[in-house]
Amino acid sequence: MKLIIPQSLADEITPRIHEIARTVVVVPVDDHGRTGGSLDDAEILLRAMPRAVFTRLLEAAPQLRWVHTLSAGIDSFPTAQLRQRKVVLTNSSGAHAIPISEFVMATVLAQAKKMREIAALSPDASWKIGRQFELGELYGSTLLIIGFGSIGREVARRATAFGMRVLASRRRPAPVDGVAMVVGEAGWRTLLPDSDYVVICAPLTDATRGMFDQAAFAAMKPGAYLINIARGAILDTNALLAVLQNGHLAGAALDVLPEEPLPTDHPLWVAPNMSISPHISGSSPRTNARELEYFFDNLRRYAAGEPLVNVVDLEAGY
Repeated sequence: MKLIIPQSLADEITPRIHEIARTVVVVPVDDHGRTGGSLDDAEILLRAMPRAVFTRLLEAAPQLRWVHTLSAGIDSFPTAQLRQRKVVLTNSSGAHAIPISEFVMATVLAQAKKMREIAALSPDASWKIGRQFELGELYGSTLLIIGFGSIGREVARRATAFGMRVLASRRRPAPVDGVAMVVGEAGWRTLLPDSDYVVICAPLTDATRGMFDQAAFAAMKPGAYLINIARGAILDTNALLAVLQNGHLAGAALDVLPEEPLPTDHPLWVAPNMSISPHISGSSPRTNARELEYFFDNLRRYAAGEPLVNVVDLEAGY
């Protein structure tokens, strides 16, 4: 059994790989696609390399049977090619759920408690102006989660702990403890008028690309707040700018953007009540270890002939 891994991870993970499968042959590949051995008979590929390199490796490994990606999203993958070759794709979805859900709640709290406005007060204005602020409460407010996967579930747990009413949408709706209502993938629009906070956690697929459009923004509750930690292309950027400029929304927080990095002259930078972060909501000193644990677990399963976990539906795109 031969396994292709990124050269950057070789020293860190090769000993663990050999603990799980002693006879596996490990072939490191650098960021330019240079390999440490033949790929003709490679069965497994751990993807944590540039897309162009990954595409070349697919061509060079005709016997490939399983690819694992350390990411959660697979929108940059050549899914048609994987389907055609019947290559199984698994991901590390769930590894980022805790830090991202904490980031979401930090953003919600910052909005409710006017933390940005307080931080911006000058010393001479702190008491004169700051004492006039009316801070909000999370208790009793409504939070809508669009895309109720591993991240959405962790957001719901934390929001419920603050006494928030949680609504959610997912492809296959089913009751969830602590969630007031779970609707199907087309039902989220009906929940927008009741939601004080809307968090987009859905994967980017053909069905979700641009789904948060002008009509969706118009349906949102006046004064609501939007948070996107999924993918920038899910939002219609021009529609978002319009509702921020006319005051329909209280604001928005984007950790994912229509272009990354976002050009310095992009109008999102100067949109009213806009908070932008550079796609870092999943950052944590524990994230890398969690990502790799999904791979190690699946490697053990693969070697034992057991079903893999976190198998991606290549038709659905997640």
